[in-house]
This record gives sequence, structure tokens and C-alpha cells, in this order.
Amino acid sequence: MSGFPLAISATDGAARTGAIETPRGDIRTPAFMPVGTQATVKAMYPEQVRSLGADIVLGNTYHLMLRPGAERVARLGGLHAFMQWPHPILTDSGGFQVMSLAALRKIDRDGVTFRSHIDGSEHRLTPERAIEIQTLLGSDIVMQLDECVKLPASPDAVEGAMQLSLDWGERCRAAFGSPEGRALFGIVQGGADPRLRRQSAEGLRAIGFDGYAIGGLAVGEPQATMLAILAETASALPVDQPRYLMGVGTPDDILKCIALGVDMFDCVLPTRAGRHGLAYTRFGKLNMKNAAHADDPRPLNDKSACPAARDYSRAYLHHLVKAGESLGAMLLTWNNLAYYQDLMAGARAAIAAGRYADFAAEAAAAWSDPAAK
Repeated sequence: MSGFPLAISATDGAARTGAIETPRGDIRTPAFMPVGTQATVKAMYPEQVRSLGADIVLGNTYHLMLRPGAERVARLGGLHAFMQWPHPILTDSGGFQVMSLAALRKIDRDGVTFRSHIDGSEHRLTPERAIEIQTLLGSDIVMQLDECVKLPASPDAVEGAMQLSLDWGERCRAAFGSPEGRALFGIVQGGADPRLRRQSAEGLRAIGFDGYAIGGLAVGEPQATMLAILAETASALPVDQPRYLMGVGTPDDILKCIALGVDMFDCVLPTRAGRHGLAYTRFGKLNMKNAAHADDPRPLNDKSACPAARDYSRAYLHHLVKAGESLGAMLLTWNNLAYYQDLMAGARAAIAAGRYADFAAEAAAAWSDPAAK
């Protein structure tokens, strides 16, 4: 296997910081990956995303295979050139979107047949096709195809999905081969059952991947359940390879999961919230639709290096949101991604200094400071 080395530079308890070394640049860890589902981080220019400190973004196989099509992207030079992002890209395999968005889906041992949520056209996604699509896109980190079950689900359904995901992981491994300059991650499944999670992790390790993702969490279960399962799962994964928690999450989730040894995160939350009038700040969440902001001349954060957070008044942002102006979504998304990247930079520095627990506690205390609201 080629893969990407994970160079751990410091640890603090289970938390660790370092870098995943790729031909397109290092991914500093812990890392937050902005979600560029359809080859764009919504409401942001690529150079803005990069300037905030993002080393990698995420694209999605399901959406890109339907529109504009993986073969078309390949003819146009691949995803990096297509979206003007020369840095690392991770592509999700599309399994979650097939389960959550597609109509009339049918799963069998070989793969899944589904109808597009866009136009109803029929498509077939197998482990081999998922790898082929991601290869055509040219992604740096490729994800195996897995089966995601909606929780709560019966124990038999959870175990069946875990076993099918293992089978598909083995087929993805064979289809992927050992190309230079690219990596393949397996995905741990098993619901909220510690036994199944360990079985999944051990099975994936036996197959052999370049990194390991933890899927099927942050899907409505209590945070305590997520953290307990994560702790159990992370301890079963290799110490010297990347650990990626998929679809997480809130700043509080992220800080708690870093403490358990997670290296990579992605979530639509900061961009989706920005488009709906919600700002993430070091003071916690601020709903800019609220009338309390209408006469507030303060910026979101006068200490931020991000112009969206530092230079525009809360009153102006409130006005833009209430008026439905596109600039409101753009500025709040910019602010939110800046906050997330600042949080990751702070976490990396705190781990290196051996004070991660203090850093996380200070961040949480600031979120609940009523004076800043």
C-alpha cells in the first residue's frame, strides 16, 4: 500500500496533533474539512476557504456522479482543476446519501440500485463502481462504499449492515489497488453496539487500509452514547494511521472527540447554519434573525482575523438576513468556517503545549458567557 504517512508531533492524553503527508500538501491534524458536496463550499470562494486555514475539503460521490458526472469531470481535468482547489480532496463514497436521499433504493449483496433524487433516473452503485467514480474524480483520499442504517434499528439490521460494509470494504480494497499518491480509508460501522464496533474495526484492520473512518455516529443518539462508542472504537484502531469521524459536528462535539484521539472531521453545520442566519463565535451561537441584534453596532468578534467576523456590525448582519440578501449567507458562512478553523488551530497548539483539557474547558466556558451575547 502507498497511502499517506501520519506524522504525530505531540500527544496530550489520547489527543494528538501532527500532519498527514500528501503529495498535494500536508493536512494538519486535528483537521476540520469544509464540505464541498457538489464541488463547491457553498457561499465561499476556494481561495477564501484556503485562507482560513483549511488544508483539505470534502466532495461527495453520490452528488457528483449524478451531476455533472464523474466521466465529465475526468475529461475536464479532474476535480481539483474543475473546482480550482489544488490542495487535498477527500470524497465520501456516497453510501450515506444513497440511503438518505435516493428514491426507490434496493440493496443486495453486490451493491445498491437507486433512483436519482434529481430526475428519477436509475443508477447502480457497487464497491467497484464507487472506487471507479472516485478515481475518475481524482480524489486524494477515497472512501470505501458502506451501508448506513438509520438508527434506531434492530440488532440484526445493524449487524447485517456492519458485515456487508466489511464485505464491501474488502472489494473496495481490491478494486483500489496501490496507486501512488492516493489513499483508501475503511469505515467502521456497528451502531451503538461496542462488540460490533470492535468486530468491524478488527475486520477492517485485517483487510488493511491507509486510514480508518468511524461512520454511523452523530445521527441523533445522545452525545454521551456517541462518545462512549467513539472511545471504544478509537482504541481498536491503529495508533499510527489517521482516524476520521464522519459528519461531526458541533464545536462541543469536536473538542470532546479530539480528546478521544480523532484526527479528522467534516460537517455541513458551519456552512448550512451560515445560510440560515446562525453565527458560530467564541461566545457561542448567535441567531442573527433575532431582533436583539437590530441596533447592535458590535461585530461578531472584534479579535478575529476574519473580516466577516471583525468588520461588519451585528445590526448589518441582522438586516441582511432579514432582507434575504445573499451577502448575509456569504458573510456568516465565512465567519463560521473561520471560527471552526481557529478552533482547530487552537486545539493543535494546546495539544502541543500539553494543555488541551484547559483549552477545551476555556472554550466551553466562553460559549456560555451571557455578557457576550
